[in-house]
Amino acid sequence: MLSIKKSIEIKAPASEVFKFITTPENLPVVWPSMMEVSNVTMNPNGLQAFDWVYKMAGIHFHGHSDTVEIKPDQLLVMKNEKGITSKFRWAFEGRGDSTVLTMEADYEIPGALGKLAKPFLQKLNEREAETLLANTKMRLEEGRREVRRDVQPHA
Repeated sequence: MLSIKKSIEIKAPASEVFKFITTPENLPVVWPSMMEVSNVTMNPNGLQAFDWVYKMAGIHFHGHSDTVEIKPDQLLVMKNEKGITSKFRWAFEGRGDSTVLTMEADYEIPGALGKLAKPFLQKLNEREAETLLANTKMRLEEGRREVRRDVQPHA
């Protein structure tokens, strides 16, 4: 299993950042390789589930995410068992009018793709996480509609 942990400070209250991240339809807007989110279900207790299509190394993966833990304005943990097996932990640390957003992901690269290109994909996914956080910051701070889609691994 591979892991990524990235953080960014966003000049917005934790409640606003939390609301943005916990709205699955926002993910394709800021996540370069998240191609589609559909079949969103939201329970009154905040638990959510949705289907997604994600593109990694030119291959489309179809999956499903379920909330496994939620603490309003503090924590969201999502688990994916289809498509790309993974667990995402989003932490929201309020600091006055700013929030430190931390995304941690534990994931497996599916099938032969993982065996053949693991180091390349690890770098690509780390860069993807950085871009996701930067796009989220830009979207919440500036309300900008355009986001970066140019995810390339560092040499």
